[in-house]
Amino acid sequence: MVRLGLCCLFRHQPIRFRRATAKYLSKLAMPEQRRHLSEIALSNAENLMKALIYCQGNGIGAFRINSQILPLITHPVCGYDLADLPDGDRIVDGFKACGRFCRKHDIRTTFHPDQFIVLASPHPEVVRRSLVDLAYQAKVARWVHADVINIHAGGGYGDQKAAMQRLRRQIDLLPDEIRNRLTLENDDRSYTPVDLLPLCREMQVPLVYDVHHHRCRPDEISVEEATERALSTWNREPLFHISSPMDGWQGKGIRSHHDYINIHDFPQSWLPLTLTVEVEAKAKEAAVLQLLRKIRNP
Repeated sequence: MVRLGLCCLFRHQPIRFRRATAKYLSKLAMPEQRRHLSEIALSNAENLMKALIYCQGNGIGAFRINSQILPLITHPVCGYDLADLPDGDRIVDGFKACGRFCRKHDIRTTFHPDQFIVLASPHPEVVRRSLVDLAYQAKVARWVHADVINIHAGGGYGDQKAAMQRLRRQIDLLPDEIRNRLTLENDDRSYTPVDLLPLCREMQVPLVYDVHHHRCRPDEISVEEATERALSTWNREPLFHISSPMDGWQGKGIRSHHDYINIHDFPQSWLPLTLTVEVEAKAKEAAVLQLLRKIRNP
């Protein structure tokens, strides 16, 4: 059975995840900074539980956790350790409670780090910062029992072959806590499924197949073949992505996401599979629930 996943935010539900900015924090004395960050982090842990409860009650089987669930924790100036926050222990306990809830109710959680996470970058500082951020997300993933940290391969930097070699080297050096959760996703600019599948097979890194990206940047294989090849890279329940273009496939902005999913964009070959499909749509939970009704009542 296909389980649908909600990505990070809500359109209508009063469940909000708070953020912080370095500019604002820089105006505060250190004790005030810590209190402010502690309050936000604790609120986010509590709202993550509310999000999971909503998903469980509405037939949504997965939830993608926002990368800034602990805002600015890896920031070079404003970064912090949870042990330094007044409510550090309560925050960790809150996330661990979310993990227990997920296990009890079979809710899958995932992470999809921001686009500045680039292991194939030719710039060592970019790679270093990427590794710091991945380590933070792996720690939270352990608390909430998330089994996926999904990244893009990045750009080709004028030499895609060299970029892929850098990516291979960095993946090979990753600690197990990151490596065991790492997945790669095809994108709509640089890397198609055909580009990534050899690396995924060689490195035993699952491919998160994004069918929308594949349709925007096609290669020589069909959706059905890409699906089959991507499935073969997984050693656990596969994770795919679905979205529809804002103005339809004849419009100019095919890369931009629509509020909802056009049911004709959902591959029929996915319906009999045991599969998580994250719904990347601007209407958030409304889009997931609409798609859920359509695939259950075709």
